Amino acid sequence: MLQDDGSSSVTSSSPLQNFPMMSISPSFVGGGSPYQWLKDLKSEDRGLYLIHLLLTCANHVANGNLENANIALDQISYLASPNGDTMQRIASYFAESLADRILRSWNGIYKALNSTKLRVVSEDILVKKMFFEYFPFLKVASVIANQAIIEAMEGEKMVHIVDLNASEPLQWRALLQDLSARPEGPPHLRITGVHQQKQVLEQIAHVLTEEAEKLDIPFQFHQVVSKLENLDIEKLRVKTGEALAISSVMQLHTLLAHDDEPQKKSPLGFKHLNGVHLQRAILNQNTLGDLLENEMMTNNVFSPGNESASSSPLSSSASTKMDGFLHALWGLSPKVMVVTEQDSNHNGTTLMERLSESLYFYAALFDCLEFTLQRTSLERLKVEKMMFGEEIKNIVACEGGERKERHEKLDKWFQRLDGAGFTNVPLSYYAMLQARRLLQSYSCEGYKIKDENGSVVICWHDRALFSVSAWRCRR
Repeated sequence: MLQDDGSSSVTSSSPLQNFPMMSISPSFVGGGSPYQWLKDLKSEDRGLYLIHLLLTCANHVANGNLENANIALDQISYLASPNGDTMQRIASYFAESLADRILRSWNGIYKALNSTKLRVVSEDILVKKMFFEYFPFLKVASVIANQAIIEAMEGEKMVHIVDLNASEPLQWRALLQDLSARPEGPPHLRITGVHQQKQVLEQIAHVLTEEAEKLDIPFQFHQVVSKLENLDIEKLRVKTGEALAISSVMQLHTLLAHDDEPQKKSPLGFKHLNGVHLQRAILNQNTLGDLLENEMMTNNVFSPGNESASSSPLSSSASTKMDGFLHALWGLSPKVMVVTEQDSNHNGTTLMERLSESLYFYAALFDCLEFTLQRTSLERLKVEKMMFGEEIKNIVACEGGERKERHEKLDKWFQRLDGAGFTNVPLSYYAMLQARRLLQSYSCEGYKIKDENGSVVICWHDRALFSVSAWRCRR
């Protein structure tokens, strides 16, 4: 894809011809302007070289070769920019994450540098609202989830919905409106919202209570202030006689971190990436996709989309925390549970696995923003830095219990939920129809949905990004 100003995005690029391959070595940084030749690169070639540098840098980080990693990061900083084209922006955040990984090997320095940093809760809330607004992914998931709940709750008079990530009221506001139009009349509705920030729950309660009063629907909102990992199931207050629905939006994967907590691995020291093969690949590949595909295969790191890519040793192993939580939810006997998750394997055991998978995934998300907002947009910068950038940093820089962003493919969730006693509920034709209509309203041909075993995968072009699946208890 070529932008109007001649810059490139990550979904395609021009042939890389006469590329000056220079070895990354300490001697390269002596005197003068060693990177002057980089200024002459066309935008397409610059994007390919940034990928080369990121993979080379990750290889040096993985092998503890910090001097060469530093040189690679220096070159990346010369080419990358959080305000540039898609590839420049992505490279900025991956480079920052690799540098962060290096610093974590010196606990004292890392803690000192981060001791005064503040995360403003209101800013985090705002950025998540921006993600909901500018992307269709969560809106599509909400439409599908609401339709699955309405169909499961047909004829029920007492309905209880548990939202395991109560951060946005619009989904439940739309559900209230749908329930008010039921031929048999609306049920008594109780929603239990789980979130670690009390002010978020209070805002949702206010919006939904007002809407329920306007629609004359009997309604209660129950707040549970808790992280998902610390959630006491008893606090959900599920009562006999209620028809229960559970909604989980991009939350379950965080529970996979807990089984890895005892392993206090160094952030350095992962799988080797052959630099010679990398240099040959960069000279012979025509597109960024070709480069990544060839490079990952050359070094036995499977490319995303390959079936085996979703099956790392860690992700395929049993998760005590996850299994226990899913069995606890099964014990509540929900009539339906709708699960939305990122559809990518970011839970590999090695740095190179996770870096290659996440490059593909976040390249697609950054590409979406390229079509949605201007490069100078402050909103775009905030979403990229405060949401995507932080997720990338967690995937690349963190290990053990600190690594929360352990996204997995839909087939893994099928295995986990089936093992916990759930059976898949195929999404209805009407749910799929609503989802497609919503995507069509975005006047952008890049967004697509695919039916996958009765569930939905939401894509940017052919890249799967989010999955939505519905489940019920198997007795």
